[in-house]
Amino acid sequence: MAIEKWISVASLGLFIMFVAQMISISVYLTHPSHDIDPSSQIKEFISISIAPAIILAGSSYLLGRRYGSRLTGSLIISGGIITIIGMYYVTILIKQIQDAYLVPELTIAPFVFMATSIPIIIIGSLLFRLKPMPKRDYFFDR
Repeated sequence: MAIEKWISVASLGLFIMFVAQMISISVYLTHPSHDIDPSSQIKEFISISIAPAIILAGSSYLLGRRYGSRLTGSLIISGGIITIIGMYYVTILIKQIQDAYLVPELTIAPFVFMATSIPIIIIGSLLFRLKPMPKRDYFFDR
């Protein structure tokens, strides 16, 4: 596999990790056993998983845009779809959380990342549209 395919696999893994983290903290906050600060946890989740996932999705697009890659495009699209579905589930869980634990990061983040995943899906679909360029046989063939 080319490097852009591996980068898109890593991006997909980070998208899945962010959705799992947001769902886990939302489920925990519905019935917390001890007090936590969800604001700092969500900021940590954003910096660890979703920010690098968006950067990796963009870099795999930049690497694969010259030749086009259906696998890379489908991995980027699936990362965006997983993010939309997961953040929709988090918005359902937010309604069950007590008012003391509702911080702006928890209420705003799902909507921001649902909106962010739409351009990610568009970027992934652009890789389907591109036609592969022919590879040169010789180095000095210009």
